[in-house]
Amino acid sequence: MKADTGRWLTAWFHDWASWIKPVWFPAVIFFQELVVYIWAFGFQTDRSFLYIWLFSVSLGFFCDLFCALWGPTGCRLWSLLLTAVITLWFCVQTVYFTIFRTFAVLYSVGGAGQVLQFWRDILAVVRTAWLPLLLLLLPFLWLLFFGRPYTTQKRWNLRAALLLFLTSIAFFFVGTAAVDSATQGVLSPRYLYREDFIPQLAVGRFGVMTTLRLDARQLLLARGIQALGPDKPTEPTAAEVQETTPLTTPEPTPAPVVYGKNVMDIDFDALAESETNKTLKAMHQYFAQVEPTSQNAYTGYFAGKNLIWLTAEGFSRFAVDPELTPTLYKLSHEGFVFKNFYNPLWWVSTLDGEYAATTSLIPKPGVWSMAKSANNAMFFAMGNQLRRQGYATRAYHNHTYSYYHRDRSHPNLGYDYKGLGNGLQVAKVWPESDLEMMEVTGPEYIGSEPFHTYYMTVSGHLNYTFMGNTMSSRHQEEVSHLPYSEGPRAYLACQMELDLALEELLRQLEEAGELENTVICLSADHYPYGLDQGQLSELNGGEVDMRFDVYHSTLILWCDGMEEPIVVDKPCASLDILPTLSNLFALEYDSRLLMGRDILSDAPGLVIFSDRSFLTDQGRYDAQSDTFTPDEGAELSPTYPLEIMEEVNDRFQYSKLILEQDYYRKIGLEHRK
Repeated sequence: MKADTGRWLTAWFHDWASWIKPVWFPAVIFFQELVVYIWAFGFQTDRSFLYIWLFSVSLGFFCDLFCALWGPTGCRLWSLLLTAVITLWFCVQTVYFTIFRTFAVLYSVGGAGQVLQFWRDILAVVRTAWLPLLLLLLPFLWLLFFGRPYTTQKRWNLRAALLLFLTSIAFFFVGTAAVDSATQGVLSPRYLYREDFIPQLAVGRFGVMTTLRLDARQLLLARGIQALGPDKPTEPTAAEVQETTPLTTPEPTPAPVVYGKNVMDIDFDALAESETNKTLKAMHQYFAQVEPTSQNAYTGYFAGKNLIWLTAEGFSRFAVDPELTPTLYKLSHEGFVFKNFYNPLWWVSTLDGEYAATTSLIPKPGVWSMAKSANNAMFFAMGNQLRRQGYATRAYHNHTYSYYHRDRSHPNLGYDYKGLGNGLQVAKVWPESDLEMMEVTGPEYIGSEPFHTYYMTVSGHLNYTFMGNTMSSRHQEEVSHLPYSEGPRAYLACQMELDLALEELLRQLEEAGELENTVICLSADHYPYGLDQGQLSELNGGEVDMRFDVYHSTLILWCDGMEEPIVVDKPCASLDILPTLSNLFALEYDSRLLMGRDILSDAPGLVIFSDRSFLTDQGRYDAQSDTFTPDEGAELSPTYPLEIMEEVNDRFQYSKLILEQDYYRKIGLEHRK
């Protein structure tokens, strides 16, 4: 009886092993897709699960076929290798999303060596995401230790191999057909699959591995103008201009004032007529139809003044406190006060946030846009604009000077650039001190009127702990009384170093008699993503919405000579900083060629996020759920979300083309004075 039972169990096991052989990779890939999906987006059932399953099965059968072609030993080795590589990519995406709230792209792999400088921070995230990472590793570990019985097999015959190949192809075409039939919504699955590459939405709709395929396609083929689509009109519908919320000053004049437009003498129609390149012709036609912003009562408000512009690492509204950071509090509550400023997180975080603010262009997904712009004519960058006006223009970064290739991009923005390792002498700790940077750099330019100085700070960088962050530990005692966990306290502590840096900067300016003649502009590169939702909610005093409100930030635009705060309620974002400064300094620029808008103009407010979500003064669109929620009392046409999305898509598309085509050079701006 025992012998019969043993033979039955052995037979059953081998039957089971034979059955599971061809479904190993489909099952593993779909399982890992679900792990990442639930970790990133939560558990929700919709058609995305169908797309992910179909594409997972297709890829899985193809992997099974490839492994089975190599015989017993080769099958096991290739099964282990492919499972390891696939598992590694899922783990990388899990860690990347946990840090940046978006997903890695292939282009970022080339900068992995630089990213590994922050290996301590990566390890901290691994501890945070231990559960999904463990689940992702389980298939590989099981295969490594227990998978030999079903991976050792004879080489498949031609008929079986052909059947598996056709099955893989069939699932692929069924998945593609299912996606192509889904044309509903503001950003339909078909649009995301065929027309444009949006990493976060692609993972949410189609899964990690399909997103990898789409990423490789756009990286290798450089689709260029294809993203316009065959049915897209060449003349976009301009958004209707509406009045901004009245500002507190200046007083309205009795008679209406007619302001000119912020444009340059560029004849886009003539350029289009003479152009033979289809991509450039479409660009000329598009910019000819863009509605420029008008000059306004604030045009030239800061003309002739000095400008110090800071992109502050990890800065947010949570870092503004009257007791802990009194200088930040002073600057953010005086001068211009932007009540609805947002600081979206882009694909490469720090670098892309810096690129959006300093160029007023939306970063291109899949590349380091700032680094890619290093050989382009960046005519509207503030360093180049003010250098043409005779300003002394300098830029500083108190971390490794070549990180993200800033040693190439920032001189191209019009700056004499110094960082740690090429002339900036600060103590090499982690993170480096913003205060020390101000102490050693201020004397280099204060007094050389007029001047424009740009800073990329680093003291506010994660990891927010008292053991791994020098700036946090430096101010640990000063935040010890706060009723928060370690992460929020460490975050506020390191932001205190930024506050001291600004205090030192104002002191030097005042001693030199330049305080009233100098404008301070400060915004963040991104929100403090080193804090999780619970920690951010502690600072917020209530739960933080991770779709929109987490990006609600503070823009400082201040000058000591301003008599009273100027309050602006219009929705605005980091893309809008450059055109706003250009207008305030009375610089000649063409507002049609920038993707942001002068906040102080009568152009309607529009905040654009990396996944094509958007926010206006009429409502907000969530691209993850493909839903538009109007504000209370808003009376809108049914086509309003589609009209705004058309404008959003245009800005993404033409930002990318400006970068790819070096468009400012193509239209001759590098020769303008």
